[in-house]
Amino acid sequence: MNDIHNPRVVVAGHICLDIIPAFKTGSAPSMAELFVPGRLINMGRVTVSTGGPVSNTGIALTIMGIDTQLMGKIGADFFGDGILSQLKQRQIDSGMRIADGEDTSYTVTIVPPGFDRIFLHNPGANNSFRANDVDYEAVGRADLFHFGYPPLMRGMFENGGLELMTMFRNVKESGVTTALDMSLPDADSESGQLDWESLLTSVLPFVDIYLPSIEETLFMLDRCAYKDLRDQAVGGDPLEHLDVDILPALGDKLLALGAKIAVIKCGVKGYYIRTSDINSLRNMGKVTPPESWASRELYEQSFHVPDIASATGSGDSSIAGFLASLLRGKSIEESIRVACAVGGCNLTAYDALSGIKPWEETLALIPGWEKNRFPVSGRYWRHDERKDVWIGKKDYQYGV
Repeated sequence: MNDIHNPRVVVAGHICLDIIPAFKTGSAPSMAELFVPGRLINMGRVTVSTGGPVSNTGIALTIMGIDTQLMGKIGADFFGDGILSQLKQRQIDSGMRIADGEDTSYTVTIVPPGFDRIFLHNPGANNSFRANDVDYEAVGRADLFHFGYPPLMRGMFENGGLELMTMFRNVKESGVTTALDMSLPDADSESGQLDWESLLTSVLPFVDIYLPSIEETLFMLDRCAYKDLRDQAVGGDPLEHLDVDILPALGDKLLALGAKIAVIKCGVKGYYIRTSDINSLRNMGKVTPPESWASRELYEQSFHVPDIASATGSGDSSIAGFLASLLRGKSIEESIRVACAVGGCNLTAYDALSGIKPWEETLALIPGWEKNRFPVSGRYWRHDERKDVWIGKKDYQYGV
């Protein structure tokens, strides 16, 4: 890996104010019985925090000791003041652009006991974010540039993602390693009607590390499989029904579209990673993994969290764990394990950041932490007992 003693990261993209009311009642038999028109539901405390990947991934990186600059766009309003106030407390507010006359984005996250989250979201100023909102001089001083949630940013997905492609191309020309995270589009929205495979075809050649969730990946590349997975859930968590045997074909597809490292976040089912050959990894820019990262395919099961407060931001924070591990020169096995550990820590708090721990504390939690042992059937995966990780057939170590 490159000799990066004090790695610097820029995290840009979507930022909002998260408003998360806590339920005081136990779980209901169904969502329909919980949310009855005209019913008054007594709630607990409300958690208000910064949200979106700029906050969730960026601040988590700072908590784990990585020098990080944030870049986002907010309005000159009450919610914007709230975001700036929280960022100023951490001395990481300098990269925010303030747009007069625009609303600051907010998300009301409804987390009913026993059910998946519901998001009430206003994208606000994120919709007007364009490639020229990025401070490329600052990005050029960084080692890695991470961007998150273009499906929630109209300016970045309209016109076939021209602004998104332009931005990533500009960053790559500076020699900086690039990473991209997605969000799940609303199927009925403008974003949901987009040809995402076409957009990815134009953007991923400029993306070194692509880190979507399995639901986002299926929505964008295999809508029928996405619908089947959602239909199986019947109101529960679709990922509990995920067959990990569908991951290898998706990994192949993402590499074919241009990504050098494809990571698919699978929620309770864990983390999947597929990497290109050594020549591709050597062309990643300032941050290049060791040769042992090349031509790999691994599946890491998630850590068990008995009392989950909320999954808000768990994917974003797991990305911070993964990137922090990569920047510190960890092995590919360690990196996906730390990613799952940080995602697990996130689940212990209602907001996206309170559960995140510093780097050394996170590492200390891993030995002895029980995993969610979902059965892995078939002949595609081999379990490495020593490293406690599943190895796919396309991994060069599969037969070792």
